[in-house]
Amino acid sequence: MSKNWINKKLPEFVRDILRDFCLISCKLEKEFTAYDQHGRVNFAFFNYLVGEEMSKGPLWRLKDMAHILSKHERKAPLLAQLIDWSLGYIFHESMKLKEDAYQQEYYRPWFKEIRQKDLMEVEIRGIVDELYQVLKQTSESILREIKRIRFLQFHLRHLFLLYLPYHKDNELLARFLFAQSNLIEKVFKHSHSELLENIYGDDLSMLYFMAARSLRKGGWFKEAKKAVEIGLKISPDHKDGLQEAKIIAKELQKVLS
Repeated sequence: MSKNWINKKLPEFVRDILRDFCLISCKLEKEFTAYDQHGRVNFAFFNYLVGEEMSKGPLWRLKDMAHILSKHERKAPLLAQLIDWSLGYIFHESMKLKEDAYQQEYYRPWFKEIRQKDLMEVEIRGIVDELYQVLKQTSESILREIKRIRFLQFHLRHLFLLYLPYHKDNELLARFLFAQSNLIEKVFKHSHSELLENIYGDDLSMLYFMAARSLRKGGWFKEAKKAVEIGLKISPDHKDGLQEAKIIAKELQKVLS
């Protein structure tokens, strides 16, 4: 990938990193909630999440995207680097969870089965019992790894609050925040409004006007109309909003005629 190509694609990278962080956060929290209830983690889930070198999972791809962004971010390089490091650490903790889950799912039942055998030499039984203690320690490892990931997710949400305002002119970001507001609210919870305020300040209507512009450029005129109408409810006399509303109305008229 050339430097010019990456710089041109930076708005997409910013949008995609936030989007994938939110999607993965929801999946992780669902898995961790199941762990809180049942004390088990699912190997298949972490195998999908991480993937392999030749077939990378969504978390691996997110980690790679964040690393590319951190090397080319000019507006807020330190924040991008911290996001990159944190996502990389989550990736490595998830790799450990994948391995621990494999041990728990596939070898714990086997150890339990052989420990129940009566006809086993005393010396072998002693070795089996000691090896089983190592397997039991994976339960402690899993708890530590989940705590670290949750800790990193908390700080990543804070980092996005600080980082995204540097990209307030990103139309693709605005479009995502508009179209996926439920997802954003699910991940950021009580910080959702703070996130929007940090990015757009006193002019929240610009979120909707930029989203409308992006949707209109993509040919989604009805969705663009909806976005611009929300923005105009916030700022009825906004010059950018009124202009965008006129352009969208003309495009819709062309489609209908």
